[in-house]
Amino acid sequence: MTRAMGAAMRRIHVGNALSAFGLGFTVPYLYVYVAQVRGLGSMTAGLVLAVFAVAALIVLPFAGRAIVRRGPLPVLLAALVTAALGALSLGLAGNATAVLLSAAALGAGQAVMQPALATMIVDCSTAETRSRAFAMQFFLQNLGLGVGGLIGGHLVDTTRISSFTLLFAIEAAMFLLLVVVMATVRMPHSPRITDVPAASAKGGWKQLLENRAMVQLCVLGFVLFFACYGQFESGLSAYGVEAAGISTSALGTALAANTMMIVVAQFAVLKFVERRRRSRVIAGVGLIWAVAWLVAGYAGLGHGSQEMATAAFVSTYALFGLGEAMLSPTVAPLVADLAPEGMAGQYNSAFALVKQLALAVGPAVGGPLGASLHAPYIVTFLLFSLGITVLALRMGRRLTVAQDQPWAAAKSSRVVARGGAPAESVSA
Repeated sequence: MTRAMGAAMRRIHVGNALSAFGLGFTVPYLYVYVAQVRGLGSMTAGLVLAVFAVAALIVLPFAGRAIVRRGPLPVLLAALVTAALGALSLGLAGNATAVLLSAAALGAGQAVMQPALATMIVDCSTAETRSRAFAMQFFLQNLGLGVGGLIGGHLVDTTRISSFTLLFAIEAAMFLLLVVVMATVRMPHSPRITDVPAASAKGGWKQLLENRAMVQLCVLGFVLFFACYGQFESGLSAYGVEAAGISTSALGTALAANTMMIVVAQFAVLKFVERRRRSRVIAGVGLIWAVAWLVAGYAGLGHGSQEMATAAFVSTYALFGLGEAMLSPTVAPLVADLAPEGMAGQYNSAFALVKQLALAVGPAVGGPLGASLHAPYIVTFLLFSLGITVLALRMGRRLTVAQDQPWAAAKSSRVVARGGAPAESVSA
């Protein structure tokens, strides 16, 4: 990595932390703000959450093409300004129409930030440094969300609208500060749609769908986000309250345990996964999450003491956090390595679209199931977790050595460059 790439990467990481900090300020309190503080009711609050997902699904198919044509930095700056306007207007909105329009702007801006920042990381990293770069991004995102949520919780007062207006104004300020920080980034040259050969530039989505390994990764990604992230604040929390008798404070402790596991374990886990096959690391995550669902089953169906049920439920979230820490340096770099030269933005946007679909469907399916059908809920998501393992191993058969074992490919390249024989492919 060159000095210029390193300087750009540092600013990108600052950007990730600032955006996560701003989101952490408002996301946990959005429902309360709309339904209770503004007095617009639970129906409008539910629509606001739906608008976030719909806005993301609308803009992401176009975001990838824009990133490929214009580069990730201009697209990111436009997304940040849009999100800042959405956040500020949401804090001032007093009726349902204004709230929904503001939420659409904020949701669209947030959605486009993800693939734009991911593409900037790809452009400012090499195959050997990419896993560590994405691990740092995930670490800073979780740290920013946690700190933002903690500080925001001490600022809000449900009896004062002004406290929430201040909260959304701070979020908007974080996005605008990020505009200033990112505007100073000097991105290294990377191929755009006008730079790459014509065969690579035509039919971005058609080309992506013809990449069988990428299609399999998208299916796998949907299951990953549906079976984990899509359950955190819907099905799993409903199951914990209804089946395991978990208190709201214990639920908060479980969420904190998830974040703490990620923050503490991220770089220790990174050393373990860097020299393992990516497909097998993802398969291992499926097994870890299967254990997590078994532990959750014990919490709600084991008929033990309340203390044991609470401990088991908190452990479930911690196990999910361990799996997330393993995925962060694995999945995002794999998306980048599957993309043809100059098409990383398209592939990042496609994967972000899959993620948003899973996060929209996951709560809709898991919420009612977790609240009322406790045993079927656990069995269903236990099977989904085992399905992750199967899908990952099948996908691994389609990956090249450079995609599945980049460390082995780099070692082989160094040996060849020195004039020796290529190194044998090593199976982790």
